[in-house]
Amino acid sequence: MSITENTFKRGINKGAKTIVYIGKVLIPVYFLVTFLKYTPIMRYIADFFKPIMHIVGLPGEAAVPFVMGNMINLYAAIGALSALELTAKEITIISVMLCFSHSLFLETAICKKVGVSAWMIIVLRQTLAILSGIILNIII
Repeated sequence: MSITENTFKRGINKGAKTIVYIGKVLIPVYFLVTFLKYTPIMRYIADFFKPIMHIVGLPGEAAVPFVMGNMINLYAAIGALSALELTAKEITIISVMLCFSHSLFLETAICKKVGVSAWMIIVLRQTLAILSGIILNIII
């Protein structure tokens, strides 16, 4: 077996493992959010977060992928986003916001290990997320 064949097989194996890993997050979140869309729960969530999300030009339902992206990871946010019917503008805004504030628990723990204040990191990342959302809502 040549080096190229071995590298190719390793690449296929790693790619398959990555697909399974991402699928384990995306598929359940997608079904959960799709289920919530057809229950009164999503309406309650949307109504509760509507005033906050309106500031950045997003519907109240967008709070679900935003929270999932912050608490779990970006793959959970992608799964939740794909279950919602958002415009290109709204997807752009929430995507940029999540670039600033995804995986808060994990990344805050890492920052804390290197000596940075956890609260400072959380406040800074959330502030940047909201400011970027406001600015993009104005620009786009």
